[in-house]
Amino acid sequence: MSTPQPRANVAEIPPYVAGKPPTVRPGMTSYKLSSNENPYPPLPGVVEAVQAGVAAMNRYPDMGSSALYAALAETFDVPAEHLSVATGSVGLIYQLVQAFCDPGDEVVFAWRSFEAYPIAVTAAAAVSVQVPVLADGRHDLDAMAAAITDRTKVVLVCTPNNPTGPAVTQTELDAFIARVPSHVLVVVDEAYLEFVRMDDAVDGLATYRRHDNVVLTRTFSKAYGLAGFRVGYAVAPAAIAGALRAVSLPFGVSTIGQAAAIASLERRAELLERVDALVAERARVVAGLRAVGWDVPDAQGNFVWFALGERTADFAAAADEAGIVVRPFAGEGARVSIGEPEANDRLVSVAAAFR
Repeated sequence: MSTPQPRANVAEIPPYVAGKPPTVRPGMTSYKLSSNENPYPPLPGVVEAVQAGVAAMNRYPDMGSSALYAALAETFDVPAEHLSVATGSVGLIYQLVQAFCDPGDEVVFAWRSFEAYPIAVTAAAAVSVQVPVLADGRHDLDAMAAAITDRTKVVLVCTPNNPTGPAVTQTELDAFIARVPSHVLVVVDEAYLEFVRMDDAVDGLATYRRHDNVVLTRTFSKAYGLAGFRVGYAVAPAAIAGALRAVSLPFGVSTIGQAAAIASLERRAELLERVDALVAERARVVAGLRAVGWDVPDAQGNFVWFALGERTADFAAAADEAGIVVRPFAGEGARVSIGEPEANDRLVSVAAAFR
C-alpha cells in the first residue's frame, strides 16, 4: 500500500543549520557568537511596547500591519504600497522565489552566501545557480552576470555578504544591474546594511528608485536587536511589493513583533549609536586578528570570517573550550559574530593560539 509522498524536490532541501548555544562551563561566562545577534538588550521603550502587545495576545495581529507600514513609509520616505513585511528577511526571500519562479527556473547567487538561499530555491522547485565568491570573500559580479540564462528569474546580491563579510560598492552594483535583463528580479539583500562603513557604499533606496526590477530585503533582527520577534521588510516597486504581499502568510508578523519594530523605528537615533559602538568594536577585533597574523576579509557586517578549510572543526572546538561558540561551515571556514568585549578578546586570543 502506498503512502502520501511529498514532491521530489522536498527531499533535496538542504537543512538550515542554526547557530548553537554556548557550552555551559562552570566558573566561566560563555558567549554565543554563532548567530550574528545584537549583544545589546532592547532599547528603552521597546520592552514596554511589547508588554502592551502581550496584553492583547488573545486577538489576532493586524494582518495588514498598517501601523508598521506607516512607520516604515515615514522613516524611509517610500510609499506604503512599495513595502511588504514578513517574518524576517528570510521570509521575504522565500516569498520572492515563490512569487517569481516556476519549477525549473533559475536563481543566481554567490556562494558561499546566506544559507537560506538554496533552501528557499529548492523548496520552490527552482534551480540554484551558485557562483563562487572571490578569494577575498567578495561577490564575483562579472561571473554572476555571465551565469544568467533564459531560465533565470531572480538574482540575489547579499551585501554585506553573509558569512564572508565584504560588501559590494554602488559602482559595482550599478554595473551589474546594467547587465541584468529587465525581466529578471534583482534582490539586494541588505540584512546588515546599518553596519556598512566604506567608500562608495550602496544606497539601496536610491537604487530601487532607479529600477523597476530591484527589490531590497531588510530585517529588524540584526542592528535593531529583534531577532526573537522575526520582522523583516522589503522595499520594491508597487507591482513587486504587491506580489510579495499576495503570497505572504496571513497574520505572519505577530502583534508584539509589529509593536517592537515600530518602537524601534521611533528610537532609530539611539539604535544607530549602538551600531556605531558595534562597528568600533568590529574594527578593534579585525585589527587584533590582523596583528596576530590573520588575513580576514573586509568585515562590513557584525561578524568576521575565518577561511579555515579543513581546520574549521578544530577552530570551532578551540573556541568552545574558551567559552565562545562560533558558526562553523564544514570544510570552508567559521563565521564569528561581534559580541561583548570580553567575548571578542577571547576570540582574538583563540585565533592567536590557533595560528
